[in-house]
Amino acid sequence: MTPFKSDFVRVLSERGFIHQTTDLEALDAACAEGRITAYIGFDATASSLHVGSLVQIMMLRWLQRTGHRPIVLMGGGTTKVGDPSGKDTQRSMLSVEQIDANIAGIKQAFAPFLSFEGDDALMANNADWLDKLGYVDFLREYGVHFTINRMLTFDSVKLRLDREQPLTFLEFNYMLMQAVDFLELNRRHGCVLQMGGSDQWGNIINGVELCRRVDAKSAFGLTTPLITTASGAKMGKSAEGAVWLNADRLSPYDYWQFWRNTEDGDVGRFLRLFTELPLDEIARLEALQGAEINEAKKVLATEAAALLHGRDAAEQAGAAARAAFEEGRASQDLPTIEALATEGLHDALIKAGFVTSRGEARRLAKGGGVRVNDGPVDDVDQPLSGFPVSVDGVIKLAAGKKKIVRVRPV
Repeated sequence: MTPFKSDFVRVLSERGFIHQTTDLEALDAACAEGRITAYIGFDATASSLHVGSLVQIMMLRWLQRTGHRPIVLMGGGTTKVGDPSGKDTQRSMLSVEQIDANIAGIKQAFAPFLSFEGDDALMANNADWLDKLGYVDFLREYGVHFTINRMLTFDSVKLRLDREQPLTFLEFNYMLMQAVDFLELNRRHGCVLQMGGSDQWGNIINGVELCRRVDAKSAFGLTTPLITTASGAKMGKSAEGAVWLNADRLSPYDYWQFWRNTEDGDVGRFLRLFTELPLDEIARLEALQGAEINEAKKVLATEAAALLHGRDAAEQAGAAARAAFEEGRASQDLPTIEALATEGLHDALIKAGFVTSRGEARRLAKGGGVRVNDGPVDDVDQPLSGFPVSVDGVIKLAAGKKKIVRVRPV
């Protein structure tokens, strides 16, 4: 029997989302009593979120699916300062124009996961209130509720000081600004819960305490564990770089492939966190042994890709992967790049993102890692015009066992 009264807290607990909470029993009771409003903030440091933010997005999705109201808070104001949490150095300062453009890109990631019809969910921007705060008013109204002694105990500050890295006074203000966000959302929309990654715990606690001290309101905080792979790598990165959520930054095929390449030890955990499959089906899949675990990885890839890009795109990506790796065909659904016919094969490898230099391409080929039209190639300086093309004018180019594109010489 589950110890929880509310569907929301039960789902988060069963699927492994919960790391720290301020008062889990009281939060569970509030969720069981009626609809609550909760938020997660996303600073606009890039034009797309990457898969490292997906656990937060999935929490907002489960919040809505269990009858509650999520708020997606865009950090139009806080991005101007930069969150020091988990960072050794200060973030690069972005212009207002860059921040606005990044917010426009980030918003695209939420449409597949949340319904914004009517009052189902809200999207807010903390620039709406932070930009209007006069600094002296900000200090007088909110600064009195925070002590330097307490702020120095938070991990975001201790990390910098322990490593003897500078922490600017600008960044030191960030945790106060995030606390004001919670207070404003509580006042404007009745928001009672802030969620985030484990690195946000100190910032979240500040917001909970500010709501209590200023308005005598109860509020809650909840964090997720740091998501790392079985081998200890940070979630959200691949050998080729960040795994972006926006299709214009990473194709549905490459997104599917990212999940297909999940380590064996992560399959069950990732199925619980990043899909909506029933738990009994997940238990069956993660119990598969040997080569059969690859079937579970394909299910993970298809289900995760379907949530973001839609079922059709996910199934097309899966079919393209089968055609490329299991049937030896250059499927129409594989990523396609164009390159001058006079360019060398190494140029195509670089354009595809498989290598970063001619020297790296040569080393890969020398080790048998470069294949053209399913045949090994040891001379990557050959021009593309020297290779036969298919009936639709493309060359199948592979690096290693899992990287493959179609190259169209022009």
